[in-house]
Amino acid sequence: MRPHLSLDQAAEVLGSTQVFGALDRRSLLDLAAGSRQRTYGRGQYLWYQGDPGDHLVVVCTGLVKVVLTSEQGDEIVLVTLGRHETVGELAILDGSPRSASVIAVEPTTVLMLTRAAVLETMAAHPAVLDAVLRSLGQLVRRLTEQTGGLVFLDLAGRVAKVLLQLAQRHARDDQHTVLDVGLSQSDIAAMVGATRPAVNRILQLFAARGLISVDGRVIVLRDPSALRRRAGM
Repeated sequence: MRPHLSLDQAAEVLGSTQVFGALDRRSLLDLAAGSRQRTYGRGQYLWYQGDPGDHLVVVCTGLVKVVLTSEQGDEIVLVTLGRHETVGELAILDGSPRSASVIAVEPTTVLMLTRAAVLETMAAHPAVLDAVLRSLGQLVRRLTEQTGGLVFLDLAGRVAKVLLQLAQRHARDDQHTVLDVGLSQSDIAAMVGATRPAVNRILQLFAARGLISVDGRVIVLRDPSALRRRAGM
């Protein structure tokens, strides 16, 4: 599928992000005009860990996961990012290689902004620099919380916490919290530092207790309060 956003649509996407939301219409149009659009299929890499950090990505539609891989090939999913979220800020600031890989979870269309364009925008608009710093602060807090979960929570608590965090970011239903973001049990396992069979057992336990229901990759959180207690939240 070929990208097909018009200039106005691309500017609207940029204006909907935390990073560029404070820009005026003319600045958004100028930034959009210098961007490139690209669509990735499910499972395609936007970039690999160690690649040059020469551009920032804005997700227009779809979902991506940020994956850290060890030298032994073990993986952990750091975060999932969806519509109107940005990824790649860290490399933009320090010019270092990518610290993690980014993979499309589902068909995903993005806008790609060069490092030079982002730095120029930050220099001309202090509000953008402030937004980038806030974004990096949120990243540090998220990673700190994730590390704490790996150390202090048992597996069931970690799974409950990840489900609640995913629901907060991606849920599409108000009556029951429905997670339909295309993540497999292997993906969830990589988010909590466990194996897929171990996570499957926890999900089955939660389902048997009426906390969730599972249908393929769709998970319905039927008792979020109980999950929060299990996660220590």
